[in-house]
Amino acid sequence: MTASLDIAFFGSSIVSAYWNGAATYYRGIVRALAARGHRVTFYEPDAYDRQKHRDIDDPPWCRVVVYRGDDERDALRQLTIAAQHADVIVKASGVGVYDALLEAGVPEVRRPGQLAIFWDVDAAATLDRIEGDTRDPFRSALPRYDAVFTYGGGDPVVRRYLALGARACLPIYNALDPDTHFPGTPDARFRGDLGLLANRLPDRERRIEEFFLRPASTSPERRFVLGGNGWGDKHVTPNVIKVGHVYTADHNAFNASCLAVLNVARDSMANVGFSPATRVFEAAGAAACLITDAWEGIELFLEPEREVLVAKDGDEVAEHVRRLDEARARAIGEAARRRVIAHHTYAQRAEQVERALVQGLATERGIAAPVSLGAAT
Repeated sequence: MTASLDIAFFGSSIVSAYWNGAATYYRGIVRALAARGHRVTFYEPDAYDRQKHRDIDDPPWCRVVVYRGDDERDALRQLTIAAQHADVIVKASGVGVYDALLEAGVPEVRRPGQLAIFWDVDAAATLDRIEGDTRDPFRSALPRYDAVFTYGGGDPVVRRYLALGARACLPIYNALDPDTHFPGTPDARFRGDLGLLANRLPDRERRIEEFFLRPASTSPERRFVLGGNGWGDKHVTPNVIKVGHVYTADHNAFNASCLAVLNVARDSMANVGFSPATRVFEAAGAAACLITDAWEGIELFLEPEREVLVAKDGDEVAEHVRRLDEARARAIGEAARRRVIAHHTYAQRAEQVERALVQGLATERGIAAPVSLGAAT
């Protein structure tokens, strides 16, 4: 028996990864939920030029509604429409416009028999903000949500959310969509010894200087490839090649073109741990040799030295690159791919989401949850 849910999801964007690192996560989760028979409508604002830089057309596995980014009445209108049909209303963090309005509005429009979910794609940053400001409006809205889902953070984030009054908190980690990220063909544009895909953001730039730009400065004989928005005016050494925004369709080629690729966590996620970025699973799915900055919990996802290389600072990054040859890089990448396909796919994450939502709805509606739900994964 399949329990088909109608889910209204308010997020930053599912059709554009432009200045929007959550796009891969949204696509993986929503596509896998659709494969299990659920209907998802994704509501996103026309903001930050994302509609001009779409990676994909409206997908067949999701209905996309784009509302105006300069008129809060349109956002509220779409929220009202969503509440008329949805079983579950999701407000994601970091929409970018009208966040406070939507965070307050979702519990307001929620009807009996519906669930209201706050889905935090940067839980550490959200928690730092609201723990540091007792007047933050989300503090009063939080207990009115049925549950918080988080992009990462593990037990430390769960405990912090429960202490603030959340009814429940469940980490839904990043994962791999093996139909999207897989071993690709090298591309001369991206050829190098170490590649990094990362937008220039205030809470990550210092770490990128340490883990990427400093190793480049101490390894002039190596070629470092930097992809992402915002780096145009950043001073770099001559062996750093800036390639600008790399569209999702080119990520597999990027991962195949360097001896190794680097993951650098944002400050907040590195501090709390248990927060693997989408890049971790993209690289592993492409069988790329991944070097990551050190953070607590990495071993829950990939085994250091066998499936991933871990560095505590830029010197260790440089040493990993110096010692790496193609045979070892290939062995690490292939081991990582086997691990994530076995244990960390979006199909598995969607089953976890489905189970939580169906049980939550059963409790809300006072009925017994079905024993078997959805398609097998």
